[in-house]
Amino acid sequence: MRGIILAGGKATRLYPITKGVCKQMLPIYDKPLIYYPLSVLMLSGIKEILIISTPKDIPRFKDLLGDGQDLGVKFFYAVQDQPRGIAEAFIIAEDFIGQDPVCLILGDNIFYGHDLVKDLEEAASLKNGAIVFGYQVKDPQRYGVIQFDRNKQVLSIVEKPKKPKSNWAVTGIYFYDNKVIKIAKSIKPSKRGELEITDVNNKYLKQRSLQVKLLGRGHAWLDTGTYDSLIDASIFVKALQEREGLKIGSIEEAAFRMGYINKDGLLRLAGKINTDYGSYLVQITKEIG
Repeated sequence: MRGIILAGGKATRLYPITKGVCKQMLPIYDKPLIYYPLSVLMLSGIKEILIISTPKDIPRFKDLLGDGQDLGVKFFYAVQDQPRGIAEAFIIAEDFIGQDPVCLILGDNIFYGHDLVKDLEEAASLKNGAIVFGYQVKDPQRYGVIQFDRNKQVLSIVEKPKKPKSNWAVTGIYFYDNKVIKIAKSIKPSKRGELEITDVNNKYLKQRSLQVKLLGRGHAWLDTGTYDSLIDASIFVKALQEREGLKIGSIEEAAFRMGYINKDGLLRLAGKINTDYGSYLVQITKEIG
């Protein structure tokens, strides 16, 4: 399976802090925001990852992440010059995806939870259809909202409804078979002028090939699109890391735990980081290696 991180857009809701730097480069406690979705893809077993961003920001991501060799993965880069919707990512990435299934994750989303890695690995084994994850929120009108029947079967997904039929939102990680490219090309722009990922999901739903997995208590999904949510995410990460003594969203640790790099590889990466973060990576080699 191939992976895509969509890290474009103008992040105008976060002006003026995003006037000089893209949102996905902003710090969430001790890491750049993009580390969190990137680690999710790596923990899913995905090693070939395309980062899609603006012409201005692609060089910054290349400087931050390089080609992925130090992490035992491969990074590729592509430009989305205007924010024309999440679903456009599959059209931009057509050559990268090839004949493979694909997982797309939004570059400003953070996931955490018990058995999350198991859920991700199972989703990444997808061969046919699509898998999305639902999460209960208090402000569903901001998201694609899942409507259920009495038997908890999915009836529809509605993008940013004024009167939501439930409090279950579709999260920012999506697993699709290779048909997603053709489907993305077939949908028409919404009133916002964007190719909506909700339209893609409803196409799969109509074909009875969409699975919706609900993330219950014990999971966290953070969408860092506002000032408050950025602060909340940093507080969340800081609190958990201090209580558990484990990092959330460490791409170096993910590479080591997944076997993409060995102990010496992790120590080389740790040697370049003269902070507590680097010391943490060294400690991992002692506990696991």
